[in-house]
Amino acid sequence: MTEGMSQEQRWWRYRIFLLTWLVYAGFYLCRKNLSVVMPLLMDDLGYTKPELAWMITGYSAIYMIGQFANGLLSDRFGPRLILGIGLLVSVTTNVAMGVGASSLIFFGLLHVANGYGQSTGWSGTVKNMSAWFQRKERGVVMAWWATCYSVGGVIATAFATYVSTHETFLPELAWRRGFFAPAALLLVIALAYIVFTRNRPSDAGFEDFADEAPVTTDMVETARTEDTVAVWKAVLSSAPLWITGAMYFFLKLTRYAFLYWLPTYLVEGLAYQVRDAGYTSTAYEIAGFCGVVTAGYVSDKLMRSRRFPVACVMLALLAVSFLLYPLMGKTGLVVNITGISLIGFMTYGPDALMTGAGAMDIGSEKAAGMASGFINGMGSAGQVLSPLIVAYTANSSFGWNGLFLLFAGASVIGAALMAVMWNHGVRKETAAAGADREG
Repeated sequence: MTEGMSQEQRWWRYRIFLLTWLVYAGFYLCRKNLSVVMPLLMDDLGYTKPELAWMITGYSAIYMIGQFANGLLSDRFGPRLILGIGLLVSVTTNVAMGVGASSLIFFGLLHVANGYGQSTGWSGTVKNMSAWFQRKERGVVMAWWATCYSVGGVIATAFATYVSTHETFLPELAWRRGFFAPAALLLVIALAYIVFTRNRPSDAGFEDFADEAPVTTDMVETARTEDTVAVWKAVLSSAPLWITGAMYFFLKLTRYAFLYWLPTYLVEGLAYQVRDAGYTSTAYEIAGFCGVVTAGYVSDKLMRSRRFPVACVMLALLAVSFLLYPLMGKTGLVVNITGISLIGFMTYGPDALMTGAGAMDIGSEKAAGMASGFINGMGSAGQVLSPLIVAYTANSSFGWNGLFLLFAGASVIGAALMAVMWNHGVRKETAAAGADREG
């Protein structure tokens, strides 16, 4: 994987891996904190679930638009600039949210602005990683790298829970600590990224890797030596891009329901205390870590870098997990954590696989930002609908349990979309293997 590289180049790759990992994990500090603080906002300021749902919907809408735009911008201007801007926007808006939460409109507008800052994260970091790592190593590398958002979610949730509910430090700030402290920590990460990273090896004095043709479409292979716009057009014509994006619409709808509303469900549906709900909900991301690594290794080691079959099986098992959870959640703490963990494992595996290594395969290094931004943008359309579906279903006669049936159906659709591409890449891999034997 590192043959022919100097020790300095290896260290640069480690640096890029670590800092982009920290950046995306760090974004969750200023994303997951709201899910923890929401029950406190409802108690202290009288915010209602529908009001918060519309606020999150606005955030999700700008996040969706930003995903499409910032993927292209990262390809055009480089991820270091675009990510740097996004990080500073998230820091600034979170500080302002802690100051101005008493005004629902002002608070909501700030949260929407935070959505734009957050939207620079995935496409920018994937773009940065794609330049420093070759396709043959991306499955395993991205399996470990993509733990950034499961681990980031755990740390962010636990950190926000601690600073929001423990009054040993600045007790007069109360729940506002849940905005100020994460923003301060993200600022440190932002400055480290801006100062110590580079967009590609040539920016650090090394030779860039060859821009390998993606395995997803012959059209991209033809266009890979052309300008960036030609590659963008070719990627946009590929069926795997659209099918992956459609799958991610349904998967992200369910994932963001848990990201924002799981602590509230545990408080209202299962009578947990806010502190206990915050800590219990971290099981979702802890198990997600294992799912991400498992999916990456199975894809590379057992499926010869084929992503779609792995995603299909895990999404089918996710549907089963959603059907079981309403029964498991009420049985007791240990069984409840087991149910949450099953959902997290089966959610984060296909999520990370298809938006990380899968997006890189589809777009190649030249259009990795656009491909990852496009897939995440389509997924974010599901994210836009997620809070409204949760809030209004939970308040209806269907109640919280009705949501799990809906999420099981969404997972089945996602699995079916991945099944359409089950054999994708088999012919090319077989041909390549035959050529190796002949050689």
